[in-house]
Parts: sequence; structure tokens; C-alpha cells
Amino acid sequence: MVQLPTSSSLAPSSVAVSAGALTDSVPTPVLVPSPSPSATPAVIEALDVRKQFSRGGTTTHVLAGVNLSVPQGECAFLVGPSGCGKSTLLSILGCILSPDAGEIRILGKSLTRTSADERGLLRRDQIGFVFQRFHLIRGLSALENVCVPLTLQGQSATRARRRGLELLDAVGLTAQAHADTRKLSHGQSQRVALARALANDPAVILADEPTAALDQETGHQVMELLRQLLVDFQKTAVIVTHDNRIFPYADRILRLEEGVLREVGPSGADSPNPGANHSTNLLTGKTAHPER
Repeated sequence: MVQLPTSSSLAPSSVAVSAGALTDSVPTPVLVPSPSPSATPAVIEALDVRKQFSRGGTTTHVLAGVNLSVPQGECAFLVGPSGCGKSTLLSILGCILSPDAGEIRILGKSLTRTSADERGLLRRDQIGFVFQRFHLIRGLSALENVCVPLTLQGQSATRARRRGLELLDAVGLTAQAHADTRKLSHGQSQRVALARALANDPAVILADEPTAALDQETGHQVMELLRQLLVDFQKTAVIVTHDNRIFPYADRILRLEEGVLREVGPSGADSPNPGANHSTNLLTGKTAHPER
């Protein structure tokens, strides 16, 4: 799970298909190539990103040369086994962690030589975060939670309130604007989190397991809403998930394994022949064979 920055550095901006059908007929994984200068301009990029952690004399190479390019309007899913580094990569893309080597670019701007303060401003203004456990501020209303990033950006209370109400209306929570978030359902809480993530009109939405705390029906509702918001607000999204029920909502699915990002094809919704005898699990990369 993505670790939140400390209070001193925090600057937030913030088809039901069977599991078997989602794992059939996946193309052979190929390495994701480095972004091409002639390609459609990317909103967020990672170029040969590397990250390692040392503990107890043991060094783990979590990211071993990751390349990623996500263009305007795309919803890309990052999948893979637990502990493979998905959340680490998301934290690096979100300017929370710094890579040991390689380069991150947001809207074409390289972060290599930026200061901590500059990265904080970029995180506040250009990145919206959605978390598994919502991370709403207890004791504040839904509207007040959505207004927090706007207040941190220096906007007036009147303007922040107007923007907050517009976003809550967009996620279908106008009637709950003044409700204490502790009294909201999980689905409503995640809708508030989506509204908050869009508050500062960021370039990209980064979501870490956005449906993990939700039941199947609510998870699909949240993903339907998220996809509609991406269209309505012309946003790009990178989503880390273990939830294969929501794979059909992805434009592209990439699997992180052994420190390298591999593309496993488009959304599972397009997978032909869901009853095929052989299937590849997008989370593990293993091929399953039916019992004979």
C-alpha cells in the first residue's frame, strides 16, 4: 500500500465478468519499450526506473529498469503478485518516493533535478490520489474533505466550496455534501475520495487498490464512475489492483514481475473464448490447465 507523505511534506491535489473469463487467451507478455519521442505525448512516464531496499544485510531490487508511458486519457492497470513493487512504483510516480536511478516525467517535465519543495507542489497540483481505505479526514464533512486540497492550494473558501459542490454532484453525492464522512458507506466514501482527487484538476489520477475495501457490486459502481470521470474531466489514470473483477475497465494491463514491467494486453473484457482450456493469470503470470 502507498505510504502517505508526512504532514510536513503533504500537498495533495488527492460489467461483471467471471474471474476465469478475465484470465483467458492473454497474449504472451512482452517488455514494455521505452517511450518513443514520436509517440503521442505522455502525461506520465518512467524511464529505466530502478529502486532497491536494504534490510538486515539483504538488498532487494524491487524495480530493475521499469519503462512506462501513459498517454492522455488512458486508464492503465498495474497488476502482479503481492510484494512485487506495484505500490513502490505508484509512490515514485506520485512523487512520494524517489527512484535510485532512472527518470520520471510528468507532462514532459523531468523530476530528476527538482527539489523536494518542487515535487511537493507538483504532487499537489498535478496528481490526484485515491487510496484503498479512502483516507478521508475524520470529523469533516464530505464537502470539507473535498475542499482540503483546494485550501492547501490557496483558493478562497467561496471558490473551494463551489468547486467541491460541483465535484460532489459529479459523483452523485450532492445530498451527502454536509454529512459526516464517518457515517458514509464504503462506496460513498470512495466517491468522496474520487471527488477529492479531482479537486485541483490534476493531470493524472493514481489509485492504489481502489476497490479492495468494496463488495463486488459497489466496486463495479465505483469503477464505472471513475471511467466516466476520466472521460468527462479528460484525465489519465494509473491503477494498482489485485481485483481481477475490474480488469474490463482497463485500457491496458501491465504486470510487474521480478522488477520489470511487462504488458499483458488490453482489458480482459476483450478476451476471446472465455471457456478456453488454457488460461494465463494476469496477477501471477502462470498458465493453468484443466483437470483431465
